[in-house]
Amino acid sequence: MSLKLSVIGTGYLGAVHATALASVGFEVVGIDQDLNKIKSLQSGIAPFYEPEFDELLEEELRSQRLVFGSNYQLIENCDVHFICVGTPQKENSNSANLEFVENSFTKLLKHAKKDSLIVGKSTVPVGTANRLTKLMAQTRPDLKLSWNPEFLREGFAVEDTLRPTRIVVGVQDKKSEEILRTLYKFNIDDGIPFLVTDLATAELVKAAANSFLATKISFINTMSEICEATGGNVQQLAKAIGLDPRIGEKFLGAGIGFGGGCLPKDIRAFANRSEELGITNTAKYLNILDQINIDARNNFVKKIKIEFADDLKSKKIAVLGAAFKPNSDDVRDSPALEIASQLSAFGAEVWVHDPKALANAKLKYPTLNYSDSITEVLEDSFAILHLTEWNQYQEIDPNWAGKLVKNMWVFDGRNKLDRTDWLSAGWKYWGVGI
Repeated sequence: MSLKLSVIGTGYLGAVHATALASVGFEVVGIDQDLNKIKSLQSGIAPFYEPEFDELLEEELRSQRLVFGSNYQLIENCDVHFICVGTPQKENSNSANLEFVENSFTKLLKHAKKDSLIVGKSTVPVGTANRLTKLMAQTRPDLKLSWNPEFLREGFAVEDTLRPTRIVVGVQDKKSEEILRTLYKFNIDDGIPFLVTDLATAELVKAAANSFLATKISFINTMSEICEATGGNVQQLAKAIGLDPRIGEKFLGAGIGFGGGCLPKDIRAFANRSEELGITNTAKYLNILDQINIDARNNFVKKIKIEFADDLKSKKIAVLGAAFKPNSDDVRDSPALEIASQLSAFGAEVWVHDPKALANAKLKYPTLNYSDSITEVLEDSFAILHLTEWNQYQEIDPNWAGKLVKNMWVFDGRNKLDRTDWLSAGWKYWGVGI
């Protein structure tokens, strides 16, 4: 079966998904209403930073298997349509904004050819697919809807698309399952698990996975507070409990918490949906995770204020990192920038460095100071804050850095710097829970 595919939404998820599917031989059309984004992609320039993606994009544009446009008429000959638009948090609410999903779905009902398959990849509240199915039955009963959640990690998006840990498809009939098996044959042949579920379960998988990851991060951050209060070491604690195969070592790094465009807003949307369903214990639990994550940032700021005796006025603070994680230029809900902003509000002169995210950071926090020179950021600073664990920050020579600063304090918000090296060089080092 030769399938032609469309991908609606060419943001982070959609652009990578479309390009990756083209790279395994499919003809793919990427659609977006943002003309600047479309022009950028058509020119082979990604509107975001993602390792390996630029090269793949250029290659697939040359192959002519991949095209981008804004006109939905381009998708009228496609067999499968992926909805990959954003579901941001609503303003003044914890619920997910489904405006982009619903608009895309409405246009697909108008332009999709007879008997084609619509596949949702956007992260939505459970029950969304069932509601859309009922709408579809009223005007386009010939179409089918499935749900295929995404599990992309920023910084590893190409790898996660081409070689995912699992593929989950929520389907309503055998034909839809057969189409998706054909589409993902290249993964199935590689032994990647292919799980077939109902629509609701498929929607829940992403929310449940994110909640579990948030649980591990939040748990170890609560342990870091106990370690600080009692003289324990959270890194040693994490290693000891992580060696238990029932627990595992991943996501047990204490620090300033998680951020990004997915985890925080997905946790809040899941809590909101739980409340709507009347499942109050789940909602309370998820809200606690969210609060622990916020507290991790606030506690870090409190520690700095205590060290400065609440006198931050006009003191230069060097912040290493703006992106919410390394290998990304994404600053959405960035713990690093939230901490930098709080310190600025307390009167500090905050200078921020990041290898990739400075342009996005300036748009979100224009009042902070930025430089692409680590030297300039460190010079005459009263403290260094390590807030995004880029490899180049871990390679900084503490002896070299000590010659630039006014005050040798380093606050490691990710517990990734070599504590022994910094202490040996004469620095006062403070990590989270150690």
